[in-house]
Amino acid sequence: MSQRLLTAAPQESPAPERTQGRDAFFDNAKYLAIVLVAAGHAWEPLRDGSRTVSALYMVVYAFHMPAFIVVSGYFSRNFDGSPERLKRLLTGLVVPYVVFETAYTLFTRWTDQEPDRPVSLLDPLYLTWFLVALFMWRLTTPFWKRVRHPLPIALAVAMLATLAPSIGNDLDLQRALQFLPYFVLGLCLQPEHFRMLRRRAVRVWAVPVFVCALVIAYWAVPRMSGAWFYHRDSAAELGAPAWSGPLMTLVAFGCSLLLVACFLSLVPGRRMWFTVLGAGTLYGYLLHGFLAQGAKFWGWYDPAWIQGPLGALVVGVVAAAIVTVLCTPPVRRVFRCVVEPEMRWGFRRETV
Repeated sequence: MSQRLLTAAPQESPAPERTQGRDAFFDNAKYLAIVLVAAGHAWEPLRDGSRTVSALYMVVYAFHMPAFIVVSGYFSRNFDGSPERLKRLLTGLVVPYVVFETAYTLFTRWTDQEPDRPVSLLDPLYLTWFLVALFMWRLTTPFWKRVRHPLPIALAVAMLATLAPSIGNDLDLQRALQFLPYFVLGLCLQPEHFRMLRRRAVRVWAVPVFVCALVIAYWAVPRMSGAWFYHRDSAAELGAPAWSGPLMTLVAFGCSLLLVACFLSLVPGRRMWFTVLGAGTLYGYLLHGFLAQGAKFWGWYDPAWIQGPLGALVVGVVAAAIVTVLCTPPVRRVFRCVVEPEMRWGFRRETV
């Protein structure tokens, strides 16, 4: 996602490269994470027919959005509520939300065969919830920077949210509250924390941890709901006892942080062929959803071979290729007017 919306030299690995003020490590991380987001959406229709795909889906959902949110929190540390930063909130989050919430509603009226679906800015549709949540998190940044124990407080808020099904769907507040600890954690991180993650010893353990996570997820698929990692429902809405909500919040937070740490440890710090795409992940995020929503309607999942292992591999590769194209500079130039508009006409000029 755009670095203005969302550096680190380990002792045992080369220092991350910087180009024109950007950090190659974080651009690489954002690109790889958006590829996982797209792959996860592409695998969703294949879960019912494959326990393996379901396990892979659960692992990906356990850490890809937490990784994005931690990085978003890290780059929000300097938010101070100044007029310039509030302007960026409006142009970089509110305007894209209004545009894409409307666009997704109109598009899914056709693909979901619901011609009367209302355009509601209070009920985020599909992946637009992240824009609303990031807007709210950013506005509360000064508070989290002032309190003495921000992360325990944020975890307490998330735990309590699982006990309140009455929160409802307005602004997807349930999800915003349950994902809040990851944002607050990002606010608390410093460059040296990322240097620690990228040490050789951490990288060596990252792959075995992911393998173990896949094995555990394969075992867990028929035994538990992966919806705990979506953070969009209360315990009651998941058919679980109330006490399990706070407990699962802590368990999910620990599991997700472990996988996020492993993921970030494997991200290259040097400039790669895809590094430039890290500046356009917000475009890939917002645009790929139209294809993800339309794929079923267009019959892309109808061939029988798609439901097999080869189909899952092909679907994942195609999703990665599509989101890669959507992050490229030419696509960004076309859609900048709605994703990152300047809107100078809408703001007063500052007087000296």
